[in-house]
Amino acid sequence: MSSTPRTTGFTATPGTAPRPRPVGRRGRRRLLTALLGLVVLLAAFTVWTNTRPVRLTAAMEIQATPEEVWQVLTDFAAYPEWNPFMTSAEVTSKGGRLEKGARMRNVLHSGTGDTTFTPEILAAEPGRELRWLGRMGPGWIADGEHRFLIEQTGPGRVRLTQSEEFTGVAVPFVAGQLKSDTLPQFRAMNEALAQRAEALSR
Repeated sequence: MSSTPRTTGFTATPGTAPRPRPVGRRGRRRLLTALLGLVVLLAAFTVWTNTRPVRLTAAMEIQATPEEVWQVLTDFAAYPEWNPFMTSAEVTSKGGRLEKGARMRNVLHSGTGDTTFTPEILAAEPGRELRWLGRMGPGWIADGEHRFLIEQTGPGRVRLTQSEEFTGVAVPFVAGQLKSDTLPQFRAMNEALAQRAEALSR
């Protein structure tokens, strides 16, 4: 019984391994199209994650003046004594001044351990606002803009709002963890800060 030999797509000579045919122009075009599509999808996802940030907010009323709350908030050397969330903070820029553009080194404590960030200060308005930006990676993986806002609500009374806005391609995958783990840490720090500021005001 005779049969017709099949074409395998490979050429070979005796004593050598089969060699694949080179990719043709059509194959290269398909590969480039697929790669371009992947790049477009990644770019679109990056834009989407930066226009839909995850926001965490925790606010608390404190029986103290804006100046007293600011004093406790910016006394970084005392953080290990009372702060359950941000156990260490310092300005690392030359001169050590708390001002826009300066760099910090902050250690955040959680149930999984300590994490160190080196954010850049975006605003430092005494008695009013402290804000910084921390980055993980080149800037599009995960960014966090952390803010403390102090608003006077009456004589010797303020509202402290601690918040953070997270953007980046990694954020949607950890949004649930941020809300369940990090937000309670904001509240714990606010409560501890309130106790210290109210003791200072007595």
